[in-house]
Amino acid sequence: MIKIKRVYEKAAKEDGWRVLVDRLWPRGMTKEAAHLDEWLKDVAPSDALRKWFGHKPEKWGEFQRKYRSELAQKKVLVAELKKMAKEHGTLTLLFGAKDQEHNEAVVLADILKAK
Repeated sequence: MIKIKRVYEKAAKEDGWRVLVDRLWPRGMTKEAAHLDEWLKDVAPSDALRKWFGHKPEKWGEFQRKYRSELAQKKVLVAELKKMAKEHGTLTLLFGAKDQEHNEAVVLADILKAK
């Protein structure tokens, strides 16, 4: 099972293996409060793509296309996430963005669920 969750939300047992998929550490969050199992920042969008997107919903379609293109070059990391999901049963992709519908974790979860 693949889930997504804001890193600022309280950790729960049902989260399973918790992986932060942001390139930058979440503002104001301590490592203890995050309750991470892993931080896979290299699977996050490139700095250029992240800055271009700026979490603007009107850029969502193009962001998805560009991010999927970047992920096509990171097959090892995507495979690593799939392996984590298989090993732990539940994989929760954590993100820091306020917008819960337009962020990289949504795209990653879609890719992981599709295969």
